[in-house]
Amino acid sequence: QVQLVESGGGLVQPGGSLRLSCAASGSIFSLNAMGWYRQAPGKGRELVATITSGGSTNYADSVKGRFTISRDNAKNTVYLQMNSLKPEDTAVYYCNARRTLSIQYWGKGTLVTVSS
Repeated sequence: QVQLVESGGGLVQPGGSLRLSCAASGSIFSLNAMGWYRQAPGKGRELVATITSGGSTNYADSVKGRFTISRDNAKNTVYLQMNSLKPEDTAVYYCNARRTLSIQYWGKGTLVTVSS
């Protein structure tokens, strides 16, 4: 089993920045990829960014150039640096980790609110 704990969410003004963290614990070995997803009010969950064990990254078009996903393997932590935040970025952000498509883990989410 893998446990994921997100942190770093909160209220930020448009144009501001936040860094989300996701700390993994438990059976953290052999995790092929980790990523961030988000769910805005009234919308479905969407992919924000992913990073594989090899370091390859993928971003949603809506966040390209503004968000950066990274990881610190020594700390078993993945980060999402969010810059130039927009009100449209307001959502609950969930950390995800997977071994395969059929073996995935989710954090409880952290709320990011972008508002004046």
